[in-house]
Amino acid sequence: MIHFEKFKLKNNLTVIVHEDKSTPLACINILYDVGARDEDENKTGFAHLFEHLMFGGSVNIPNYDEPLQMVGGENNAFTTNDITNYYCTVPSENIETAFWLESDRMLSLAFTEKSLEVQRSVVIEEFKQRYLNQPYGDVWLLLRPLAYNTHPYKWATIGKEISHIENATMDDVKAFFKLHYNPSTAIMVVAGDVDLENVKRLAEKWFEPIDAGIKPKRNLPKEPKQTEPRKLTVERDVPVDTIYKVYHMCSRNDKNYHTVDLISDILSRGNSSRLYNALVKDKQLFSEISAYVMGDFDEGLFVISGKLVDGVKMEDAEKSILEEIEKMKTIPVDERELQKCKNKTESSITFSETDVLNKATNLAISELLGDADLINKEIENYQNVTVSGIQQQAKELLNENNCSTLYYLKKK
Repeated sequence: MIHFEKFKLKNNLTVIVHEDKSTPLACINILYDVGARDEDENKTGFAHLFEHLMFGGSVNIPNYDEPLQMVGGENNAFTTNDITNYYCTVPSENIETAFWLESDRMLSLAFTEKSLEVQRSVVIEEFKQRYLNQPYGDVWLLLRPLAYNTHPYKWATIGKEISHIENATMDDVKAFFKLHYNPSTAIMVVAGDVDLENVKRLAEKWFEPIDAGIKPKRNLPKEPKQTEPRKLTVERDVPVDTIYKVYHMCSRNDKNYHTVDLISDILSRGNSSRLYNALVKDKQLFSEISAYVMGDFDEGLFVISGKLVDGVKMEDAEKSILEEIEKMKTIPVDERELQKCKNKTESSITFSETDVLNKATNLAISELLGDADLINKEIENYQNVTVSGIQQQAKELLNENNCSTLYYLKKK
């Protein structure tokens, strides 16, 4: 059980405090309710560009990293299609430094041409290195627009194309900041060796003077139901042929989410899982294979991907995956097999909660999904999954009319 207290500042900033005296550290996690799904289709990659710009210095603090390092702190951030999340960890006696730094960049980034050019170059380089010049790097640049026709999940966090970042103007950047980076769109979690009253005092001192801003209304187009298989074949300079099959599934908040997540575990979690046993060990068609859910806040994707053993035909490999899926749909999962997956999930959740930063991030995400206390219901939600629920969801989701398949072939 993760205990926490929650309050709101006058400017609408949600603050969650989790006291954990087992660590000498304190961390501040600030989650902004903005991701790649909130971008204009002709100006993508902005949420991720911002993640970089936020480290380019604010009006009063030209170098974000230096003061933090001087007090023994470290920081990082990540962007997804749903959120942008910033976090820093410091020895608890230096927590006020973190409040000072985080509040100043929420108040006002230093929008300089130099900072924009530096971070633009970094992001363009990342786009080239990670997505264009790396084996299998462009998989999601291909899969997302194959699986989504309407919803903004059809582009990756890095953006649709490099030109969108290249052409980003200072006005574009300022407008994006004003819209999405303010107390009304943020959730701040302070966790670790902290004291509730002290956190209240510091939050009021450093964050309350910031103008509340307005939380933008999100009105995203719903993805129409997929009614026929979609397929794409590409050839690339890669070591082995790979297959990717993605199925539309429910959102992270849906009552069936935990059931679908456990289906992915039954199929591929660990060396006793079905896909590993049947297709890697027994039939030796794949060198590796995995199934997982994307965990998207809106209706997301269930992914099966596998690297073929050299010489194996793609149609044989795909047929073997479909046979395993058919078993999931027609034969009820054994109660013991299901319980084993539940136990593995429970132990990984419990283990992740030993880390104060993990707890801070997960509290923020839970709050954004509706209630910070969702973090304490995760294990129960997995334990409540039933055999009949597994079979029903497998039948519903894992059919070829709901599937987009990418055949990613090595060049002959």
